[in-house]
Amino acid sequence: MMLTREDILEALSQVRLPDGRSLVEHDLIRAVTLEGGAVRFVIEAPDPDMAAQLEPARQAAEEVVRNLEGVSSVSAMLTAHGPAKPAPSLKVGGHPKAQSGPIRPAGVARILAVASGKGGVGKSTVASNLAVALARAGRRVGLLDADIYGPSQPRMMGASGRPASPDGKTIIPLEAHGVKLMSIGFMVEEGKAVVWRGPMLMGALQQMLGQVEWGTLDVLIVDLPPGTGDVQLTLCTKAEPSGAIVVSTPQDVALIDARKAMDMFATLKTPVLGLIENMSLFVCPECGHEAHIFGHGGVAHEAERLGLPLLGTLPIDLDTRLAGDSGTPVAAQGGPVAEAYARIAEGLVKGGMA
Repeated sequence: MMLTREDILEALSQVRLPDGRSLVEHDLIRAVTLEGGAVRFVIEAPDPDMAAQLEPARQAAEEVVRNLEGVSSVSAMLTAHGPAKPAPSLKVGGHPKAQSGPIRPAGVARILAVASGKGGVGKSTVASNLAVALARAGRRVGLLDADIYGPSQPRMMGASGRPASPDGKTIIPLEAHGVKLMSIGFMVEEGKAVVWRGPMLMGALQQMLGQVEWGTLDVLIVDLPPGTGDVQLTLCTKAEPSGAIVVSTPQDVALIDARKAMDMFATLKTPVLGLIENMSLFVCPECGHEAHIFGHGGVAHEAERLGLPLLGTLPIDLDTRLAGDSGTPVAAQGGPVAEAYARIAEGLVKGGMA
């Protein structure tokens, strides 16, 4: 059975503090990450005095996680907020502030948008795995989950907890699988709906681009929401992305909306770098039969018609779904699908796109 973030949190719930409540019940666990069998997490105390008392709990936490099946190594860090500094529950989603110029983060060489015309085509799965594949290819990568209404990257990347904030303004991104990561999912309660109008969406995107300490990156991948709405408009007009990748399944109904996404990028003068055909085929694990569930070659034909590169084709398979649900993207593992992502990443690097 594949190790999951929930397994780790369940183990940590066994570590009790003197008042009888666990580390999890006290909400002290941050930034849980899984890379193969390597587990890392942070125990964040509310003040330095309590942090000094938590060292035995830190050691116990490492021990209970180390005993889980599939764990090869454990690293638990102990941190504390200073008493005068605000908690990182920054107000997110206010109206955007006036900008004198683009909001491209300092130190970020390229911003690459991953888009789709409609939901359900695997765009977020492609974005997370592409980020991991680029990181494994030696690139310095960030991943911004700009799908404000449906943030899925925290689960797919196996990261949890609130980002730190040293001054109540700057946001320190989490990191998982060699990728720096920011999502609105870290800033709101899990399961809580984000009910915002357009200006608040624009303000949130502005914050996640401009206030996050991304550091030096070769590429920042932005996982856009489906469609052609406010987030896309704000990103393309304010952040000046280097280009966009459009993800679609081969079926006609998906391609109809993918064409609208490409027309939007043309209108906003953002170059489309290429197309990715997701769920291209299904290979039966029992007999090896290939089934084209969503049609065959539709994205390749569309790319040829538009004179755009077909960056890659990806199958629909159980391993990809299990990997996304467990928080360890399939690109961080091995096998044919990981190799397919590696080829796409290699093509982007060689083409100077990432």
